[in-house]
Amino acid sequence: MDEFLVRALVGGIGLALLAGPLGCVVVWRRMAYFGDTLAHSALLGVALGFLLGIGLNIGVVAVCAGIAVLLTFLQEQRKLASDTLLGIVSHSTLSLGLVALALMESLRVDILAYLFGDILAVTPADLAWIWGGGVIVLAGLALVWRRLLAMTVDEDLARVEGVPVRWIRLSFMLLIAATIALAMKIVGILLVTSLLVVPAATARRFAPNPEVMAALAAGFGAMAVLLGLGLSLQADLPTGPAIVLSAAGMFALSHLVPLRRTA
Repeated sequence: MDEFLVRALVGGIGLALLAGPLGCVVVWRRMAYFGDTLAHSALLGVALGFLLGIGLNIGVVAVCAGIAVLLTFLQEQRKLASDTLLGIVSHSTLSLGLVALALMESLRVDILAYLFGDILAVTPADLAWIWGGGVIVLAGLALVWRRLLAMTVDEDLARVEGVPVRWIRLSFMLLIAATIALAMKIVGILLVTSLLVVPAATARRFAPNPEVMAALAAGFGAMAVLLGLGLSLQADLPTGPAIVLSAAGMFALSHLVPLRRTA
């Protein structure tokens, strides 16, 4: 197997193992639109990385983290409905990122690679970033996992029991921000939320408890990466969209599988 394919597969599986558990919480807490908003803001992070020369991944993490803090603050003000606020921030940051890149006349970038990913161009440095950053993000998720579950069941009860709801919510949004930075090279800014949500939604049908659902979501994500790479090579398809379509196909097929029902 060609070396670039091995790197693509290793990078994609690393992302799937990270996105699965995080995606479960996104599905439980109905935060898909939050993920979209943070993902769209990543293009502004790309522009910031080029402008300041600090590296694209650092720029994306910085901007996504800043947007996560801003969203947490604005939601607590309750001056706008959440979906309205997210819609404004999402499209404003995406448009600002596109405009900022267009104004850098000396810079020539492949916008489509950032929007839809370029997994076949993953480098050894990208693999180190994905796997090293993924371990840190999963460690952070493990630290807040039980409190996230408590908040998902009943946020008010969790607050009464002493769970620092605001800080746990913010911590989780920062973990999503870091994941978006890691995923940008694999599936792109516009598709990253799909890799969070679709495998988790597929796993939800078969999982008896949260931990099993997280493991199944990671497995379905890894299968989507493998199938998407295969489809891309055989049919000459764009790889990021092929991975997402593979995940969507597994979700559709999962509803054709009859479940055993206990009496």
